[in-house]
Amino acid sequence: MEHLILLTGIVLISCALFDKIFGRTGVPGLFLFILLGMLFGSDGLLKIPFDNYVHAGNLCSAALVLIMFYGGLGTNLKAARPVLKESLFLSCAGTLMTAALVGLFGVKILGLPLLEGMLLGSVICSTDAASVFSILRSQKMNLKYGTASLLELESGSNDPFSYMATVVVLALMQGADLGPWAMVRMLALQVLIGLAMGVGAAWAVKKLLLRLHLEEETLTDALLLGTGLLTYALSNGLAGNGYLSVYMAGILIGNSRIPGKGACIRFFDNLTGLMQMLLFFLLGLLAFPSRLPAVALPALGTALFLTFVARPAAVALVLGPLRCPLNQIGFVSFAGMRGAASIAFAILAISGGAQLSYDLYHMVFFIVLFSILVQGTLIPPAARKLDMIDDTEDVMATFNDYTREMPVQFVRCILREDHPWEGKSLAAITMPPGSLAAAVIRQGQEILPKGDTVLQEGDEIILCGLEGGSAESSGFYQVRLSPRDEWTGQKLADLSLHDELILLIRRGEKILIPSGDTVLRAGDELVAAQKGHDRRDSLAKREGAG
Repeated sequence: MEHLILLTGIVLISCALFDKIFGRTGVPGLFLFILLGMLFGSDGLLKIPFDNYVHAGNLCSAALVLIMFYGGLGTNLKAARPVLKESLFLSCAGTLMTAALVGLFGVKILGLPLLEGMLLGSVICSTDAASVFSILRSQKMNLKYGTASLLELESGSNDPFSYMATVVVLALMQGADLGPWAMVRMLALQVLIGLAMGVGAAWAVKKLLLRLHLEEETLTDALLLGTGLLTYALSNGLAGNGYLSVYMAGILIGNSRIPGKGACIRFFDNLTGLMQMLLFFLLGLLAFPSRLPAVALPALGTALFLTFVARPAAVALVLGPLRCPLNQIGFVSFAGMRGAASIAFAILAISGGAQLSYDLYHMVFFIVLFSILVQGTLIPPAARKLDMIDDTEDVMATFNDYTREMPVQFVRCILREDHPWEGKSLAAITMPPGSLAAAVIRQGQEILPKGDTVLQEGDEIILCGLEGGSAESSGFYQVRLSPRDEWTGQKLADLSLHDELILLIRRGEKILIPSGDTVLRAGDELVAAQKGHDRRDSLAKREGAG
């Protein structure tokens, strides 16, 4: 057990260091994680023996569930609505066209049996959400015509179609008697059950979150994480498409108004980033570099055909009739990267007992390496060459966890008894310069503030104004008192405060406006202002005394 923990720690640290050191060279981070896995593997430096496709498939499935769930959570449907039709047609029809074209290439050019060729096409026909998200975000590619949203939605939703095609071909290879109607029924059940489970899970978790009022962010994170895993498992158990269920649940939850959504999406962003790191390391660990030369020529031919013939043909056939601009069609054709999903589906085929005349895993592995290195590196210059960059767009706005920074501050003021504003209308009150009343909360009900709104005792007023500058530069600081602090147990009036002023005290859940009679307690959090000398010296003294 200690050896496994030690190895995991070494792997995580190595992945972080590899990305930091070599990421500056422009090499995509996902390739670095694969390369690191190969260095650790049977043919690498550490020679860790690992060739269990069943275990690898289970780990890949779990990682893909989280990645696809986050893909839905992070997709901003409002930003994607103008290209929703194009994205869905591309993820469905475009993916299946790509599978058919690559399958025919495998049969006619590589000389594979029909079903083996179609299996190759089915496995690699979808674009990879993790790879596409990584490129778009890291390069901050502001693309014309809503293309960033189109690629994001397509890459997030086309894996279920690749999975369905793979399952059908595997069933045929294993001798299942699937006539045309049986095949249609099987696919229809996968789609319908998958959609129903995703919609049902999203509806249930939204109701639950609104009813429970969870205050701890970690509880909300755990609830959503459990929702994603449970949705996938139940959908698969009912012969539905688990990946489709997870993506649908994620996209409906992510585009709903639920408490703490922003923090949850950021949690899943970090979690899936870590899962991608480990997933690509695992895929590299499973590979045998010594076997790559044997598949290099057919794999390279397939990669070139996929990148420059099959994908462009499918994109043109789908987007052309929708009258999309030619430069957009060209860029979307080139930006269809392959990644972990393709390798995971190859593992599914091998662990499912498919008898193949070629090394499917290493062929797909080679194709993914080609896609990450060639397409991942050339996508940014391709966007500039095709005149697809538009600085008035904002690629980050296509993600639900993105909020534009606004130079505003909000202040909450509670009207106590005999407050000078009590009984006056907002129009009759002199507000602080550059501020306005954003909301009035009365007995738990929010009132839209107007000029004739008369304030009452107990009202909470939310004031909004422009930021006045850095709080740190103004000498503000915060300190928490310990039982040993020299201020603990003393009245404010008894303290020797020359250049310092205690502005407020947070005591548990209460916020106190201090007076001279206020006695400080251990655990109090003080917000103070200091003028005339370096506040960091005073803060260090306060913390040192604690």
